[in-house]
Amino acid sequence: MNLILCCGNISLRERWAATLRTLFTVYQTSTLQDLRILVGQGVSFDLLFVHRALIDREIVAYIRERQPACKLFILSDRPDDAEGLGFLRQGVVGYANSYINSERLLEAARAIASGSVWINQQLMQRLIAESAHAAPPENGEESTDNPGRQLANLSNREYQIAGLVAEGLANLEIAEQLGITERTVKAHLGAIYTKTAIRSRLGLALLFNKKKPA
Repeated sequence: MNLILCCGNISLRERWAATLRTLFTVYQTSTLQDLRILVGQGVSFDLLFVHRALIDREIVAYIRERQPACKLFILSDRPDDAEGLGFLRQGVVGYANSYINSERLLEAARAIASGSVWINQQLMQRLIAESAHAAPPENGEESTDNPGRQLANLSNREYQIAGLVAEGLANLEIAEQLGITERTVKAHLGAIYTKTAIRSRLGLALLFNKKKPA
């Protein structure tokens, strides 16, 4: 799977590349013009990680129009929840701090490569709250047309964990609240995703909240 990094900060870009090349074929560009040249050379790509300093809403719209299948991830030196929500509504699938640690960066890349969305906990809570009163987001989240049926096969513990995810809790917080290990929480989530055909925490939260009575 090909991944393009577009960032004018050399040290930052090299740090991202050192982490991500363990899983992906990584190409690097320092400007949007370089990115356009790379694409013009016939390089196909699945993931595009762009530094916020190089991009705005208009450019996001342009990329989404020209490369609709591309999974776009924006890394910002100063992430802002309102800005992140705006980008998500445009179809961006990831928004995080530029200085995210290597382990989390790799986890984020895996998540969006598999079709999930990657955002911080506060932004997820805000998005869940807003989505409860609005149409589904425009970022490829899973269908939740029949939430009752999708949740019916969950065990009591899995249902409990799904509910805590819907409240916006992180895995560690869930583990502490239930008195189990974080690894056990992850195992339960894997089973939940399989049984519900949902691929992400956001999709699961929307599914769970949708089954609640109005």
